[in-house]
Amino acid sequence: MVHKLHNLRPMLLIIVIPILFSCATTQQKQVKSKDAQFYNNRGIAYAAKGQYDRAVSDFTMALVINPRDALAYYNRGIIYMAKGQYDHAVSDFTMALVINPRDADAYYNRGIAHGKEGQHDQTISDYTMALEINPRDALAYYSRGITYTAKGQYDRAVSDFTMALEINPRDALAYYNRARAYYFKEEYDKSWRDIKKAQDLGYKVHRKFLDDLRKASGRKK
Repeated sequence: MVHKLHNLRPMLLIIVIPILFSCATTQQKQVKSKDAQFYNNRGIAYAAKGQYDRAVSDFTMALVINPRDALAYYNRGIIYMAKGQYDHAVSDFTMALVINPRDADAYYNRGIAHGKEGQHDQTISDYTMALEINPRDALAYYSRGITYTAKGQYDRAVSDFTMALEINPRDALAYYNRARAYYFKEEYDKSWRDIKKAQDLGYKVHRKFLDDLRKASGRKK
């Protein structure tokens, strides 16, 4: 089993209140926006306290008021993730992306939700979309590398961990998981080099993996 499959992105955001205008129609829209914002912000507060059912209820109310609120869909999707309701999370991230197709974080977190359901191809597709929007996203490269490892596509995994390390050279987990990919490719010297780098960065490598690597490579240390 690959260590630490994924990390959730920092997620909950607050909408900025738009400027009021004088016409009646705009004022009505403003009231509607403020009402939706109230529920969205209170949902965020409930989520921070771990009161996920209340958070879901408030994000749902925000969407009743404003069905085009991409942020409310996104935030509710995050809470569904925390509750382990990954099918609902996928649905909400998808709605957020219908409204805002350039939301890299929505693609990234939908990828996680797909991964939790064992849908590796959809996971890779979503991470790839996130990277098309933000090519400097080290976490998306790392997470896609994890998924490639799970699929046995070790060359692609190595490539993604390498990209993650080019962006963030102090990512001990990326070194560790690239070492695992090299291990599965039977490139043991490269695996040892990455293990050393992970350890130098403070990562405590699993004893079983070290034992397996020693046995496979013929090294005693």
